[in-house]
Amino acid sequence: MEPLTAYPLRRKVTLVVNVASDCQLRDRNYLAVQELHKEFGPFHFSVLAFPCNQFGESEPFPSKEVVSFARNNYGATFPIFHKIKILGSEADPAFRFLVDSSKKEPRWNFWKYLVNPEEQVVKSWRPEEPIEVIRPEIAALVTQMILRKKDDL
Repeated sequence: MEPLTAYPLRRKVTLVVNVASDCQLRDRNYLAVQELHKEFGPFHFSVLAFPCNQFGESEPFPSKEVVSFARNNYGATFPIFHKIKILGSEADPAFRFLVDSSKKEPRWNFWKYLVNPEEQVVKSWRPEEPIEVIRPEIAALVTQMILRKKDDL
């Protein structure tokens, strides 16, 4: 089973993040992931955001409102999907895959998983991790991917 195939990440480096509009960490995290998406995307890298209301009920809004909020307040240009559950028996298959692969279960909003073009989880970060820690990891994977494509030519 490939639970991530439903999302546009094949052959890209992808940062998957659970987001929440009423979270105290939202400003810094929304701005950071947008900055990464703008810097490295859209050909070799993408951010995939999944609203989730399982942490402190901090995403009470319907999916459409979440998208509007992120676009209007943070200039988000990355895909934001329908609200899902990421924990427990009702967890979305994509997040079950991320958690099982990384052995890291999100404990709050804006948990991030870095997925390589082969759809393997290579790293995860807590919401407090600064963008300066995440950026070099993404850059290294994107560079590897570009060099591999050049070799294939």
